[in-house]
Amino acid sequence: MSPDPAVPAASARDVHDSEALERLLMARHSCRGFRSDPVPRELIERILTLAQRTASWCNAQPWRVFVTEAAATDRFRAALVAHAAANPAKPDIAFPREYRGVHLQRRRECGFQLYESVGIARGDRDASARQTLENFRLFGAPHVAIVTTDEALGIYGAIDCGAYVANFMLAAQSLGVATIPQAALAGYSPFIREFVALPADRQIVCGISFGYEDADHPANQFRTSRAPLSEAVTWIEA
Repeated sequence: MSPDPAVPAASARDVHDSEALERLLMARHSCRGFRSDPVPRELIERILTLAQRTASWCNAQPWRVFVTEAAATDRFRAALVAHAAANPAKPDIAFPREYRGVHLQRRRECGFQLYESVGIARGDRDASARQTLENFRLFGAPHVAIVTTDEALGIYGAIDCGAYVANFMLAAQSLGVATIPQAALAGYSPFIREFVALPADRQIVCGISFGYEDADHPANQFRTSRAPLSEAVTWIEA
């Protein structure tokens, strides 16, 4: 069958770009064990510069990001662990009301994979609580980026920030830097607001802990699955 002349053929560069993007998407995963080595400032700035190209509604670019380094990360980590251990979550943006159906199944699958990888038996509440606190220890990462939005932009500002987070992680992956997006950090928005002197008109969307992966860490030995297109896409043909 001859190609449709109305459909432009993909150039070699198009194919190369597509393959590069696929490699990054397939390789990226949530890192839950980092080495302590800091990421050089110029490399972090490169990640931030690439993420800044994220599309947003009316080009509003609602994100404002706070990045910790060196002693600031350790100070934040220690204070956040102590705060989270003693206080209930109070996010700026409401967490999901519930996980149900297939969403609950996927959430459980991820949790079971994590617990199995680090040797936590089902029903061991003490061990699972200790693992939960690893979120607030930033999984040992030397840096965290706190992503915030303008509260006046509502859910759409948060959606734009979600696109920013995705691009931040892909940019980091392309430069050999591991990441994990963490909604758990947003659960302690009042604490973080005070720590970074965040104005009242900004909402905390999430954190992104990042650094160099500890490839031998047990928590980095599993990968989550993705649903097939048949579960995510409905074609409207007529």
